[in-house]
Amino acid sequence: MSTTDDLSTVDPAAGRGSFGSAPGAAHTGPPATPPSAPSGTTPAASRNPLRDPRDRRLPRVPEPCALVVFGVTGDLSRKKLLPAIYDLANRGLLPADFVLLGFARRDWGDGDFESMAKKAAREHARTEWKDEVWDRLSGNITFVPGAFDDDDAFDELARTLKELSDSHGIKGNAAFYLSIPPAAFPTVLKQMERTGMADNARSGGWRRVVVEKPFGHDLPSALELNRLVDDVFTPQDVFRIDHYLGKETVQNIMALRFANQLFEPVWNSNFVDSVQITMAEDVGIAGRAGFYDATGAARDVLQNHLLQLLALTAMEEPVEFTAEAIQVEKLKVLRAITLPHDLAAYAVRGQYDQGWQAGERVVAYTSEEGVPPDSKTETYAAVRLGIDTRRWAGVPFYMRTGKRLPRRVTEIGVLFKKAPHLPFSQTDTEELGHNQLVIRVQPDEGITLKFGSKVPGSMMEVRDVSMDFLYGEAFTESSPEAYERLILDVLLGDATLFPRNAEVEASWRVIDPLEAFWAGNTPEKYRAGEWGPKKADEMLARDGRDWRRP
Repeated sequence: MSTTDDLSTVDPAAGRGSFGSAPGAAHTGPPATPPSAPSGTTPAASRNPLRDPRDRRLPRVPEPCALVVFGVTGDLSRKKLLPAIYDLANRGLLPADFVLLGFARRDWGDGDFESMAKKAAREHARTEWKDEVWDRLSGNITFVPGAFDDDDAFDELARTLKELSDSHGIKGNAAFYLSIPPAAFPTVLKQMERTGMADNARSGGWRRVVVEKPFGHDLPSALELNRLVDDVFTPQDVFRIDHYLGKETVQNIMALRFANQLFEPVWNSNFVDSVQITMAEDVGIAGRAGFYDATGAARDVLQNHLLQLLALTAMEEPVEFTAEAIQVEKLKVLRAITLPHDLAAYAVRGQYDQGWQAGERVVAYTSEEGVPPDSKTETYAAVRLGIDTRRWAGVPFYMRTGKRLPRRVTEIGVLFKKAPHLPFSQTDTEELGHNQLVIRVQPDEGITLKFGSKVPGSMMEVRDVSMDFLYGEAFTESSPEAYERLILDVLLGDATLFPRNAEVEASWRVIDPLEAFWAGNTPEKYRAGEWGPKKADEMLARDGRDWRRP
């Protein structure tokens, strides 16, 4: 696939210049790079004025293409996808010939859709709002109404995409984003197969599909979903999106480990006591009772987000920084995960009860709107896992996630073993704990290193101190939203940050035995605003450890 760093290079015969120009419009953008320009340079006259100069170190720009969003009027699209598309355009990272095509069950025309999209993008955009950027983008926005089981609507969608391909020079390139409930996947995929929209050969370009989590609800359903998707699209054209993998701090795990000599020698069972991975939320189910009560915390978070963080933390160094090499190493970790023999002691699930949070009284989970009063769905899950490899044998990996916890935080805490001998008296080191390396995924993105230091004074008193790296202070530019990076990677065909079939299936092989063990059991209660049920604390106390307090 060919890409270029010069976004404003155009086909003079087509009369297309600036981003979003209408077909046949007069050339108003900067001229194409002249043939005499030295290789690797971009004359000032031909630079895209919308390209942020700081992004010149990221020369990856997709080919002309379309992004087709199914369920484009839903919350995910309005709050994440549409703002991300605007932010990419504002940073100059979309091709001049880019088309956004929406499909949903709304009786809208292009103007209605454009108004909704503009409102959503303006409200949730990360970058500065510029009317000129939106005006260029909105010129290439189209909407097709219809239901997923409506053959006529899909025929119209296929015709519209073909017309846009011919008129906008996108050469048949299109990515399809399934921002829809998992139950609708089979219907939409079969419609795409029937109309030929998924066929690379018939389109004359590339066709890709983006599948949102959850990827099934257990291993058999995941296998069926993978089979269904692979029957319609070629495996390399399927992108299973886990937005956590698009976060800068998650990607920084690999930079931290493999770009520095400092950490790798101690990144093993000889020095590491344990690893704690936490994803805490201070909110409830936020009106998602239908989805959440059928899913629960383990399927919603452990199976994807946290197991992916575990794999990145524990993987071996890939031979090269490519999607295939990284996926190979992550898969080795996922396949080496072992569950504890005593699940009753080392697998805990809970459900929040009424309590106080941020000074307000909140209701119990079973009193939330849409939740059955006798629901046994967990809102908290914690488990101790092992990794059966030479590097990690004997090191426990503790994972926990929950709603209505004291604060919102996602972090990976690597706790190192204590020094085998301390020459100081016990009273000198009463406040000295484990050395810790803590990777903060969100919020306050950064890394903390905790170690012992002498307290100023006449006595030899040693206690823990911290050294902090904060993204917001170390770099002058703000981090892109996860969906910005992931949408761009889909359009580029870069699958580095996307789990493949085998990873999804290996993750379900870890979670399914937990779900089977928990089936029918009543979850432990914990008050809203607390750090989960007491049994979760007892789980670590049984091993002589405590949970980190983020």
